[in-house]
Amino acid sequence: MRASLAGAALALMLVAAFLAGRYVTTPQTAAPAPLPPGPASLEPEESRTIAVFRAARDSVVAITTSARVVDPFTRRAGERPLGSGSGFLWDEAGHVVTNDHVISEASGATVQLADGRSLQARVVGRAPSHDLAVLRIAAEDLPGPLPRPEPGQGALEVGQSVLAIGNPFGLDWTLTTGIVSALDRDLPGDRGRTIRGLIQTDAAINPGNSGGPLLDARGRLVGVNTAIFSPSGASAGIGFAVPVSTVARVVPQLIETGRYSPPSLGLGFDARINAAVNRQGLAGALVLDVAPGSEAARKGIAPARVARGRLLPGDVVVALDGMAVTGLDDLLGLIDRRRPGESVTLTLSRNGRSREVTLELLAGR
Repeated sequence: MRASLAGAALALMLVAAFLAGRYVTTPQTAAPAPLPPGPASLEPEESRTIAVFRAARDSVVAITTSARVVDPFTRRAGERPLGSGSGFLWDEAGHVVTNDHVISEASGATVQLADGRSLQARVVGRAPSHDLAVLRIAAEDLPGPLPRPEPGQGALEVGQSVLAIGNPFGLDWTLTTGIVSALDRDLPGDRGRTIRGLIQTDAAINPGNSGGPLLDARGRLVGVNTAIFSPSGASAGIGFAVPVSTVARVVPQLIETGRYSPPSLGLGFDARINAAVNRQGLAGALVLDVAPGSEAARKGIAPARVARGRLLPGDVVVALDGMAVTGLDDLLGLIDRRRPGESVTLTLSRNGRSREVTLELLAGR
């Protein structure tokens, strides 16, 4: 009887200890200490993002444009607001890089700096084929040396972190982040032009972001935000940017000459004629002109021509450096990525026979 009472007492003691938390079957982990308030609570990635934004912010500008209009009744001319966009400082001479579509229909542009000042800008050059343009403000109006995004080095990778800074919907100096979603995308542009080799990103790009910089995680320039793909006109997670390799090739020419001229093969083509023959099933770029005495002429490249009412077949470019050319747009896109003085190998087809010819690219005119 005493033994049973002792056993019952022991059982009650065990239950009480268990309920009091003093008897456990598994080890208990201590509750995590709360994070301290303020900057010390930031994760390393957050601190890096903030540092990149602070370093790049002052190089980004807001651009507003206007169009000249004439009152049909009073015949008085005036300016009306046209649109807005973004841009960034390129050099200490006051050059500002933006998108061509931001200023394409404008008669005037105003650049607002991060310090709040608004300055009149003039158009230096445009490259609609790459949706790039250069404006210029007076260098003496710059408030001392300003940070400028340094060009990124090396190839981008899908999944790499990127940051976009701009002025979407007039909300100035906005930062969005994301990743590189895809590379080498093509996008239809104005007047049937195709803008090639674009970066696709899910960093939010909205109207007003156009022309702003796309930066990598170290704050280096990797692209210029140019467009979104969205039926509603708002960001749907698919944005595009002109890669820095294109920017570095195009912008210096715009500053120097006011226009961009890609390298040339020294051959003549016609977009409408080529599109017509492509629709008839002929793949490639049809050569229509070869300059007498040129390297192409010396190597036997012959244009198609009409003689006595008959079409005499000429050479058709079907590949460049082993990459297929299905139409003139393909060929021009491949050439545009090269520089004058480089050698390229053309695969030509004529009368069912193919051969290869190496040509040196000429400076565009």
